[in-house]
Amino acid sequence: MRLVILTAFGVGGATVIGAVLGFIFKRISHRFSDIVLSFAAGIMLAASVIGLILPSLDYGGEFALVKTIVGIFLGAACLNLIDKLVPHLHKLVGPDDTEEHRKSNLNKVLLFVLAIGIHNLPEGIAAGVGFGSGDTSGALMIAIGIALQNVPEGMIIIGPMLSAGVKPMKAFVIALITGIVEVVGTFMGYFAVSISTVVLPVALAFAGGTMLYVVSDEMLSETHGHGSQRGATYALLIGFAVMLVTDYLLG
Repeated sequence: MRLVILTAFGVGGATVIGAVLGFIFKRISHRFSDIVLSFAAGIMLAASVIGLILPSLDYGGEFALVKTIVGIFLGAACLNLIDKLVPHLHKLVGPDDTEEHRKSNLNKVLLFVLAIGIHNLPEGIAAGVGFGSGDTSGALMIAIGIALQNVPEGMIIIGPMLSAGVKPMKAFVIALITGIVEVVGTFMGYFAVSISTVVLPVALAFAGGTMLYVVSDEMLSETHGHGSQRGATYALLIGFAVMLVTDYLLG
C-alpha cells in the first residue's frame, strides 16, 4: 500500500513538476514540445500494451479475448464521451504561437485546463488498476509512462493561463488541482480492483483503452502538425524502446 501511495503522489506530482518548468520555460518551441510529447507517447503506448492489455488477457480466464477487447473499447468510448462533453481545446496550447493565442479569453483557457483535469482521472485509474492486479513491475511501468506524459502536460497549461491574465500563484494552484485529480484516480483504480478480482480483466483493458485513446487522439495529433514529424516519430520509437528495456529489467 505504501508503494501505491508513493506512486499516486508521484504521478500527480509530475504535473506539478511540469507546471514549475512551464513557469521557467514560458516560450518552449514546437519542435521541443513535439519531441517530448512523442517520447511520452511511445512510453504510454508500450505501457498500455505490456502493462495493461496483455495482463488483461492473462487474468481473463474464460472468454479472455472478448473481455479484453470489450474493455479496450469501453475505455476509448469513455474518453470519447468526455471529449464531447468537455472539448479539448488543442489550439490553446501552442507553445510559440502568435498574438491570437495571447488574446484567448479566460473562459476558454479554463475550459482547456478543466478538460486536462478530467482526462487525468482515467489516467490515474490506469495507474491504480495496475497495482490492483498485483503485478508491481508492470504497475510501476504504467506509472512511469503516465508520469512522463504528465510533465509536458503540466508545462503546456501554464503559458495559456498566464497569457489570459491568471496570476502565477493561481495558475500553479490550478495545475496542482489537475495533479490531485490523478492521485484520486489512482486510489479509485487500486481499491476498485482490489475489492473485486472479477472485474480485473475488464478494468485492465479499460485502462489500456483509455491510454491508447489518449496517445492517438491527444498526443500524436499534437506532435505531427508542426513540421517535426520525423523527429517526433523517432522520439516515439525511443520511448517505446525505453519501456521495453524497463519491462525486461524489472521482469
